[in-house]
Amino acid sequence: MFLELLSLSDFRTYEQLDVRLTVGATVFVGPNGIGKTNILEAMGYLSTLSSHRVSSDAPLIRFGSERALIRAKMIRGGQTSSLELEINGSKANRARINRGNPGRARDVLGICRTVMFAPEDLALVKGDPGIRRRFLDELMVSLVPHHAATRTDYERVLKQRNALLKSSRGGRFTSGHEATLDVWDQHMAQAAARLLHARIDVLKQLEPHFARAYGELTDGSKAARAVYQSSLEITEDEDAKVGIQRGDSPPGRPVGSIEDTTLRYLEAFCTVRKKELERGISLVGPHRDDIQLVLGSAPAKGFASHGESWSVALSLRIGSYYLLCEDDPAPGATPVLMLDDVFAELDRQRRTKLAAIVSTAEQVLLTAAVLEDIPETLEARRVNVVAGGISE
Repeated sequence: MFLELLSLSDFRTYEQLDVRLTVGATVFVGPNGIGKTNILEAMGYLSTLSSHRVSSDAPLIRFGSERALIRAKMIRGGQTSSLELEINGSKANRARINRGNPGRARDVLGICRTVMFAPEDLALVKGDPGIRRRFLDELMVSLVPHHAATRTDYERVLKQRNALLKSSRGGRFTSGHEATLDVWDQHMAQAAARLLHARIDVLKQLEPHFARAYGELTDGSKAARAVYQSSLEITEDEDAKVGIQRGDSPPGRPVGSIEDTTLRYLEAFCTVRKKELERGISLVGPHRDDIQLVLGSAPAKGFASHGESWSVALSLRIGSYYLLCEDDPAPGATPVLMLDDVFAELDRQRRTKLAAIVSTAEQVLLTAAVLEDIPETLEARRVNVVAGGISE
């Protein structure tokens, strides 16, 4: 898969930008703050409907404009797809595929597959659990686009349940509240079970590729692992006691079917109901889970060096790339690989190893402040980024 044309209108700093690309590596070169990352961000948004830099869409729209447009022409296995995504500030985003009628934005999911690594990804190791959950959810949707609805359904139910819990604080919990909460417990348990199983299935697929990538980037002296930590497996934490630890369940693995897991969530909700009513929030569910990254026998967070943390974060992205390649091994279906100012953060040995890995991709898009940051072994077409546009 490769991007042949990318056109941006009122996206970030660009009033209008048109970039034609080819297979192989392309490096966007320019000083920091000139807008190199905006180009990769637009491509990533087309793939995931989210930005790796901000949590809302508003900053993506050029100041003073009402909407932004991302247009792309993709070549996948000899088949051409034309995509258009409209990002609106005051109404729902819209998408157009092959110049058809406008539809839902999420209709484009799965057509354009990308994997992007950026300096912000260091937070995958050092940051809060929510960052790791988001990483896993985005990979989950890339692999199985209908899981976008799985995640949305859970978030909708969680919001409604939290609103009910909040309204019941301070002794305002009546029999009517209790009956309503019982109903929302059922909805949330079902949605949580579906999301939990989807996440763990994706992590199970990712883990060997993550371990392989870390071995390729380093000297291989430490093994890298990723372990899913579900709130269903925790016997006691700082907020709630959930006495449902099952001895027959390996850490990070749900027991049995989705129906079994649904029942376990219902048990957990009963156990923590008093605490939830006091706090006014849901204390058990996928929104409180984490993915523990392990190097050797120690957690990467708090124990890994800065260089090791960079390698772990990069390995998660490269592992994702390997998994997406495995998911669709057809010729010309490999994802577009994007690296935002990555080589500047690596020592010479890791630069060389990373260059060898990315050179196998059909298309690689890179950014760099100076061309010297890119290893000579990685032959790349140069595109100079200037204020408001590009110059080749």
